[in-house]
Amino acid sequence: MNLVEDFVALFYPRCCFACSEPLAKGEELLCSRCLIQLPKTSYHRWRDNPVWGRLAGRLPLEFGFAFLKFLKGGVVQNLLHELKYNNRPEIGVKIGGLYGRELGEAGYENSFDLIVPVPLHRSRLRKRGYNQSAKFAEGLAEALKIPWEESISLRLQATTTQTRKGRADRWQNVREAFSTVESDKIRGKRILLVDDVITTGATLEACGQQLIDCHCASLSIACIAEA
Repeated sequence: MNLVEDFVALFYPRCCFACSEPLAKGEELLCSRCLIQLPKTSYHRWRDNPVWGRLAGRLPLEFGFAFLKFLKGGVVQNLLHELKYNNRPEIGVKIGGLYGRELGEAGYENSFDLIVPVPLHRSRLRKRGYNQSAKFAEGLAEALKIPWEESISLRLQATTTQTRKGRADRWQNVREAFSTVESDKIRGKRILLVDDVITTGATLEACGQQLIDCHCASLSIACIAEA
């Protein structure tokens, strides 16, 4: 089987999703150089970080994290584009696994009871085929050895894209977009709400407030990237 794979790789080399260079044997999705050079925020190492502060006063957060820093034209933008628009859900799982291991090593392995991804509207989910935030949640959950649930939070409205909107317009766009179903699954639980990118935090605020209203014990957030 390895001989067949090696033969195929001669004509159809597997490439790194970040830099497009061919992957070496044993590398998966990302080359070793890009893994080392990922622009990590290390926000999980201190509580009063920029992501936590961005939502302070808007949500009673326990913790607020982002794994990577989003820079226009950078490696993180390439990864997110592949994840969201080129049918590469495995990238979300991979990034979630990487960050989950870092969180576990930093002592957060027993800090959450359930991971909940920010939902997509059914029309967008049907078009894309998967929720990129759910794939991130899947990787996190596997690494941290805690459950995740995609069906708890529901997106009621097919909101327009948040790109190029200011903070007030972003909030107006999502403030009534979410609902929580199966609220018994989150009552009294320490919830980790996850999304792909945090910009102003409007989407996370709107979705997170629904979880708080359903009496979760605590709410934390984690994103793939901070823009």
